[in-house]
Amino acid sequence: MRRTLLLLIVTLAIASQPSASSAFSKSKLYRIIVQNADGKNVKMKQYKGKVLLIVNTATRCGFTPQYKELEAMYENYHAQGLEILDFPCNQFGEQAPGTIAEIRSFCTSNYNTQFEQFAKIDVNGDNASPLFTYLKSQQGFGGFDTSDERGKFMDGMMRKRDADYDKKSDIKWNFTKFLVDRKGNVIRRFEPTDSMEEVEKSIKDLL
Repeated sequence: MRRTLLLLIVTLAIASQPSASSAFSKSKLYRIIVQNADGKNVKMKQYKGKVLLIVNTATRCGFTPQYKELEAMYENYHAQGLEILDFPCNQFGEQAPGTIAEIRSFCTSNYNTQFEQFAKIDVNGDNASPLFTYLKSQQGFGGFDTSDERGKFMDGMMRKRDADYDKKSDIKWNFTKFLVDRKGNVIRRFEPTDSMEEVEKSIKDLL
C-alpha cells in the first residue's frame, strides 16, 4: 500500500512539472511576428532556445561603428546559440541609405555583417513595432553612461527637452540593445553608450 501511494505521489509530482516547451510558450516574445528584409513574415518563436541580442540600428549615426563589434560577437558566439537581430530604425534621423537593400549593402560592404537584418521599423509612437513595444515593457531605460562624452551630451540634450525623459521606457537612440535568454526572458537593456565589453560579458554569461 505504501509503495503504491509513494508511486502515485511521484507520478503526480512529475506530471506537475512544466516541460521545457511549456516554459518557452509562456513568453509573449514568441507570439510576435516581424518582417524580414525581404518583407516576409518571421515568427519570433523560431528563435526558441537561442540567446538573442535585438538591436535597432542606423547607418548614419555616431554609433554605427558598433556594427563591427556586433559582427565580431556574432562570429564568436553564433555556434554556441547566439542570434543577433538587426532592425534598421526609421526614427532618430536615420534616412540614408533609405531602402532596406541599400542599408543591407552598406552593412555588408563596410562591416561584412552576416547576422539577420529585418525590415525598417518605428520603435516609438503609435506605429511602433510590437516587438519593441514588448521589449520596452520588459526593460525600461537604464540611463546613459555619462562618463562617456556622448552619453553626457545626450543626457543634457534630452533633459532640456524633457526633464523627466529618463523615467520613460521609450527608445532614446539608435543601437539600443535588448538581451533575451533561451527561454524568451528579456534579461537586460543596453543603451548605445554602454560598453560593448559589458554587452559581450552578459552574452557569455547566458551562453
